Amino acid sequence: AGGYTMAVPTEDKMLHSRGYFLDEIAVLLSGFVTEQAIFGDVTTGASNDLERATNMARNMVTRYGMSSLGPRTFGKKEELIFLGKEMNEEKNYSEKTAQDIDHEVSTLIEGARKRALKLITEKRDKLDKLANTLIEKETIEKEEFDEIVGLTKKKEKTPIEAEKKKEKK
Repeated sequence: AGGYTMAVPTEDKMLHSRGYFLDEIAVLLSGFVTEQAIFGDVTTGASNDLERATNMARNMVTRYGMSSLGPRTFGKKEELIFLGKEMNEEKNYSEKTAQDIDHEVSTLIEGARKRALKLITEKRDKLDKLANTLIEKETIEKEEFDEIVGLTKKKEKTPIEAEKKKEKK
């Protein structure tokens, strides 16, 4: 799949903060933002990421009370077991509140988009290095990714490690 990424959870975490969700939304938007910034156009490649980012932002507003609308939920979800476990959502709020929810979701998405664009612009050299490495190797491990983007310091190889690397070439 073009541009497919998979995040491996560092721990089984059941509770997530507002900051965690904002970070996740920025990550989900980064492919879209990168295409736009570098190529001046977008493809359908980020469609699933956009859907996931929008759903996450909507849940922040309607389920978790993580917006300026305050600590409340909107909509009542029910499983319709007799219809093959489809979800039904009862709208228990006004049209004005629906507009407020949409505005909050848009605000969260736009903030994350701006954050992703700022990071991509500031770290363009690392992005280019990562892209070139992926063109060359197609797949890299976390350690190499961390090294390229500067999350870890490059450790010096011991003489034995250096010799093993020479033997592989």
